[in-house]
Amino acid sequence: MAKGLSKEFKGFFAVKNVDLSVQRGSVHALIGPNGAGKTTLFNLLTKFLKPSAGTITYEGKDITARSSEDIARLGLVRSFQISAVFGDLTVLENVRIALQRRRGDSYDFWRSERVLSEYNDEALEYIESVGLSEFVANRAAELSYGRKRALEIATTLALSPDMLLLDEPMAGMGQEDIDRISALIKRIAEGRTILMVEHNLSVVANLSDRITVLARGEVLAEGDYETIAKSPEVIEAYIGAGHD
Repeated sequence: MAKGLSKEFKGFFAVKNVDLSVQRGSVHALIGPNGAGKTTLFNLLTKFLKPSAGTITYEGKDITARSSEDIARLGLVRSFQISAVFGDLTVLENVRIALQRRRGDSYDFWRSERVLSEYNDEALEYIESVGLSEFVANRAAELSYGRKRALEIATTLALSPDMLLLDEPMAGMGQEDIDRISALIKRIAEGRTILMVEHNLSVVANLSDRITVLARGEVLAEGDYETIAKSPEVIEAYIGAGHD
C-alpha cells in the first residue's frame, strides 16, 4: 500500500521512509506512542496530505496523486476520529444521504419524500447492521456518543467500501460503547479490509490480525499482537514516550 512514504515539515520528518502492506480481508492496526506519526501517515494514505516522497498503491493502482474523492470512488473510505454525522437529521436520513452520494446523486434535500424513500430499504439494512434499528427515527444529535460512531460507520458502509480506514474508532468512549463498537468492527470486517489507528491496546489485541508500530515517524516493528507485545523496542518506545 505504501512504499518509502515520507512527509517533511520544514526539515522535520513526521513520517520517514515508511513501507506498509495491508493484506486483503485483514484488520490491520497502526499504533505507536504520542508523536509517532500515526495521524500524519493516515492523512497521507487517505490523501488529506501530500507526501514529500514515496508512493501509495491500492488494488495495484498508483493513487499517490489522486484526491481523497477519487480514492473513495475506488472503494477506500475513511471514517474520522470525531463523529461526522448531521445532528439535525434522523438516523435514516443520515444513511440515506450516503446512499445518494454513492449512486452519484447530489445531496438534494428538496427532493420529494417519494423519491428519497426509494433509498429507505437499503438504508434500513445498514442501520440494522450496526444495531441502530430502534433509533431509526431519532435525530443523530440525540444519540449517545457510541451510537453516533455506529451511525458514522453505517454511513461509511453505505458507500460500499472495499477497504475501511478507521481513525481512532474508540476515542472518548466508555467501556460499554467500546465493547459495542468492537463487536461491530469485528462483524463488518468479514469480507472487508480494515486499517485502523487505535490507542486502546486491548481493542488492538482483540481485533487485529497484524499490527504496525510507529516511533518517531518510522516503522519500529510489525507482526501479530503476541510478537509486538514481547518486542523490547516497542516496550521501550511506549515507556519512554508514553501514550494515551
